[in-house]
Amino acid sequence: MATSAMSEKRVVLLCGDYAEDYEVMVPFQALLAYGISVDAVCPGKKAGETCRTAIHQLSGHQTYNEIRGHNFTLNASFEDIDHTKYDGLVIAGGRAPEYLAMDAFVLNMVRNFVNSGKPVASICHGQLILAAAGAVGGLKCTGFPAVGPTLIAAGALWIEPDSLAACVVDGNIITAATYIGHPEFIRLFVKALGGTISESNKRILFLCGDYMEDYEVTVPFQSLQALGCHVDAVCPKKKAGDLCPTAVHDFEGDQTYSEKPGHDFTLTANFEDIDASSYDALVIPGGRAPEYLALDGKVIDIAKHFMESEKPVASICHGQQILAAAGVLKGKKCTAYPAVKLNVVLAGATWLEPEPIDRCFTHGNLVTGAAWPGHPEFISQLMDLLDIKVSF
Repeated sequence: MATSAMSEKRVVLLCGDYAEDYEVMVPFQALLAYGISVDAVCPGKKAGETCRTAIHQLSGHQTYNEIRGHNFTLNASFEDIDHTKYDGLVIAGGRAPEYLAMDAFVLNMVRNFVNSGKPVASICHGQLILAAAGAVGGLKCTGFPAVGPTLIAAGALWIEPDSLAACVVDGNIITAATYIGHPEFIRLFVKALGGTISESNKRILFLCGDYMEDYEVTVPFQSLQALGCHVDAVCPKKKAGDLCPTAVHDFEGDQTYSEKPGHDFTLTANFEDIDASSYDALVIPGGRAPEYLALDGKVIDIAKHFMESEKPVASICHGQQILAAAGVLKGKKCTAYPAVKLNVVLAGATWLEPEPIDRCFTHGNLVTGAAWPGHPEFISQLMDLLDIKVSF
């Protein structure tokens, strides 16, 4: 990673089919961005194979709804995991823990991590696996409210979450209610691994819009929050608390990416009240939103302010359509999603080929990436510009 040489910290991320989309990818890419090696595994699968994910959110019904998420690519083989070679374990939530809790090899691995005293961080329904492993007896823990009765039956000291962002630490076990609590969940795990975060009091603005790419807003947003940054997300004609629907863009064998509905993203500030001069950096997610945001005069003014002030600007995928429309790419070297090359070149920039697709580049104050697989580099390079460091 650009922020520093890769640390010697190595962790396992336990995955399964229909794990919650955010609860897999956000900690995976955030930890990689911080310089931690992460091996994502699933029983019965090998490196390079995929897990289908699920998007879970509350939508006014008595329980959460579920739709298909991204396809998550594993980078290690479950059968090769030796807990003695790792420093910690993360257990994703969603529906996967229901069946993973029935797998003797999973339970043995989890017990080994717990008994070794190494940090184990589990979120949402992941605590079902801890319960099945006999790892929660006498321990304070929280989780998605529906797992409470199971944890109580397993001997846990259940802490009812006062919000869906709740996190609890007891010994080497970190538990969280849902992905809404990712910033604290990830920060607590980094601390438990012996990490310290420096220069994190930065103010960062996200330019959002309807049908921005789901990962491309939430992964950097929560990763930066986990570092202690103040992060505001705004959208033209919307206020704090309003929602932006997002899009899941993935490659599934067609000539271009597919699109599925993503999570609803909650904005944190009023667009009309934004004073760009009060922020240290700008992040522009991709997806379909930049097509129409590039037609908004105030959006263009905001982009110009950050580029002309030489404050850090990080733009990914189709986000560069906004920078091209703002006329701020002339003389810059940058990349983007390949289909946006025309916009970038016509705007006077030098095109940098994103080969492979997770390549990201920094030129001056500008960080650009081609797509969400590049988030670890994208976030790490922005951290460099902001002088934010994670040390072990």
